[in-house]
Amino acid sequence: MKSRFVSQWIDDFLRDRPVRANSLIITVYGDMIAPHGGSVWLGSFINLVKPLGINDRLVRTSVFRLSKDGWLESEHIGRCSYYGLTSAGRRRFEHAYRRIYFQPKVHWEGDWLLVLTASSDLSAAQREEVRKELHWEGYGQIASGVLAHPSANIEPLMDILQSNGVQDGVVILRAKNVGSFTSTPTRELVRECWNLESVAKDYKRFADRFRPLLKALRSARVLDPEQCFLVRTLLMHEFRRTLLRDPQLPEQLLPGDWPGNSARQLCRDLYVLTQKEAENHLMSVLQTASGRLPEAAPYFYERFGGIGSA
Repeated sequence: MKSRFVSQWIDDFLRDRPVRANSLIITVYGDMIAPHGGSVWLGSFINLVKPLGINDRLVRTSVFRLSKDGWLESEHIGRCSYYGLTSAGRRRFEHAYRRIYFQPKVHWEGDWLLVLTASSDLSAAQREEVRKELHWEGYGQIASGVLAHPSANIEPLMDILQSNGVQDGVVILRAKNVGSFTSTPTRELVRECWNLESVAKDYKRFADRFRPLLKALRSARVLDPEQCFLVRTLLMHEFRRTLLRDPQLPEQLLPGDWPGNSARQLCRDLYVLTQKEAENHLMSVLQTASGRLPEAAPYFYERFGGIGSA
């Protein structure tokens, strides 16, 4: 039985926070379809997202655009079209969702990763593309042609550089704080490079919007599978948009009342609460070229530090 409170919450969310079809489709593919093999029949996908206000025509237009942009690829069997992630699409999802599902590194010893892009081997367009992609990985520009992050992993950085074909045109350096990690000049550098105040406001808005929903779902005797799917979709869509603006700096460089920690915990609580019924809904609606949607891969259950097993 559907909860009237949850139905109203979903309607209010979609009215107040209209979602772009392309972005929402990316959320659904990355969060839900990727662990189940990554490819589904387009007709079943249309049925899945219809309650989110995305009609048949809009879905078809969006998947066509995502295919042109290298996110999705299609396979036609008879009169049916099946859309799945390209290898490049999977790589992009892995970059984004690694930051979403796994807690950032807590222990920091003052190490920094620096990327120098001022080489004459790079065109202006290449430098700008690298800057944009590293910005989404949380890097800040500390000087012209110099990007830095205090706790980034080297693997995503190398993947970005290689996928853009610029690995031989940049210089990567490791640096280390001398003296206090939290000195006044270091904190001023952080304030100049990253707009943490804006990110903090985003986290607080996220928590204010989703906290009443967690209370309602916890008090419900039975959870409706479709509502759980809709809640999980909007939850991850909103958390993704919020988190990807967060550079995920070490705790020593963050304000003492940083709201990102409580927002992540709220997201995890809602995800764990809805995941079983949301998965049941996916399995009942989506179809693949082989028939029924396969069970989720084991890595799915490692999200957020472990969300239980099937």
